[in-house]
Amino acid sequence: MRGVAFLLCHVALCVGVGAEGITGDVVQQRMTEDIEAGRPLVAHVVVALCDNLHQGIQPVPDFLGRGDDPDGNLYWGAMYGVRYFLVKKGGWEKVDHDGPKPEGVLERLILRRTTVRADGAAAQTYIVADAWEGRRIRAATRAFLTMAGGGAKETIQAPDEGDGIRLAAGGSAHLVAYVGHNGLMDFLMPAGLQPEHPNPAKSAILLACKSKPYFEDFLDRSGVHPLLLTNGLMAPEAYTLDAALKSWLAGEDAAQTHEAAAQAYHRHQECGIRGARGLFHHAP
Repeated sequence: MRGVAFLLCHVALCVGVGAEGITGDVVQQRMTEDIEAGRPLVAHVVVALCDNLHQGIQPVPDFLGRGDDPDGNLYWGAMYGVRYFLVKKGGWEKVDHDGPKPEGVLERLILRRTTVRADGAAAQTYIVADAWEGRRIRAATRAFLTMAGGGAKETIQAPDEGDGIRLAAGGSAHLVAYVGHNGLMDFLMPAGLQPEHPNPAKSAILLACKSKPYFEDFLDRSGVHPLLLTNGLMAPEAYTLDAALKSWLAGEDAAQTHEAAAQAYHRHQECGIRGARGLFHHAP
């Protein structure tokens, strides 16, 4: 049954689409050109809040698994959640923002830091992170896949010197990421989800259990670069995301980003560096 379900889901996304995946070099070239043009680098992160009631997960303590409570949630406000870790431990600066957010998103977080690229150039890098209500994990998954395919483009006005800065987010971002439970283990995606053409060159990170076998074909068909996927069960906590984003946005290649993620995962999980390296998958 699982194979049939995957096939149906695959067909729903890919009918009529002939896009081919791109390499990391193409994405890095886009980032270099945008930096030279004075534009910031943007990563858009979809976080499906951990939810004991509405997701097919091994239950966690109640205070961590309330899908309608970002502040205490395992994947957002807890010690290794996206909001807490990136701000408190990762060195990202929170940017005040009170603009609109998609339906189903309980909190939108905008972060920034100055990144020194491998070529010595300084780049303003931003993260737009959305905390999706846990019971809306299907919509969160769809939002991620839509953005990977170049859809749901957004321009977000963020405060900065002068008139502020415009962030090309959603399907216009340089990287899109998903953090949370692998919902495709539980449900099919609805029909009609197709990539847009052209799709701006971007990379994708999927921190969820077994994301490679469930999502790789979708990403390939979307014409997106699969920067970091997983081969097995994992804890989708923010130290891995932080390490991968810092490496990739700094201009390191996919193999270096893979290693940075593995080192961070091993450091926090104490699982052995060989096992951590084998957990992750990247495309050049």
